[in-house]
Amino acid sequence: MIFLQRTLPLIIAFVVGMIGILTYYVPVWGDVEETFATWLRIIYAFAFLLGTYSLLHLHWNRIRRRNPGWGYSTMVYFGFGLTLVLAMYNNGGWFMQPQAEEGGLRWMFRYVQVPCQATMFSILAFFIASAAYRTFRARTPEAVILLVAAVLMMLGRVPIGAYIHEGLPTFAQWLMAIPNMAAKRGILLGVSLGGIATSLRIIFGIERSYLGGGDA
Repeated sequence: MIFLQRTLPLIIAFVVGMIGILTYYVPVWGDVEETFATWLRIIYAFAFLLGTYSLLHLHWNRIRRRNPGWGYSTMVYFGFGLTLVLAMYNNGGWFMQPQAEEGGLRWMFRYVQVPCQATMFSILAFFIASAAYRTFRARTPEAVILLVAAVLMMLGRVPIGAYIHEGLPTFAQWLMAIPNMAAKRGILLGVSLGGIATSLRIIFGIERSYLGGGDA
């Protein structure tokens, strides 16, 4: 039992991880990489089904127990069911209807999801403004540099900046292309090295949290 729960998953993770690494360095293993890509899509499909079941099960428990905010969980079921029905109807599923240019699914996306996304991001703008106000307090030299760069960037991105000085848009573009890109690449390098380290920990069995029992 311990072999099936612990040892076998570690062996599978090691073998699959090493094959995935070798496909990038051994040219003759190109077909193996394509096979793995096909398997990965199959795993994605099962993971999607598992995630759907987990989501619906979570909200069903909230509805059954009448937890605070359970009314929102009913909207999850309503939206999921309506979207599923419209998707099958528009794509010739169980209802055997031809795909329409302006079917119910596209109407729901255009007039329900898009306005909801716009509303969410418009509300998010107030939180960003509040966070920017707290961040841009010029209490230290670094905060002063951040404040000046942010002001110049905002002025360079709007039409009024060109009226104030014709060089502001060019300077804003330089900030994005040189200093910002350098910081972005540094962050990406750190994230990549962290991903490599985590992958090696999983391949060699050091990281075992995916087994459900922590690192032990």
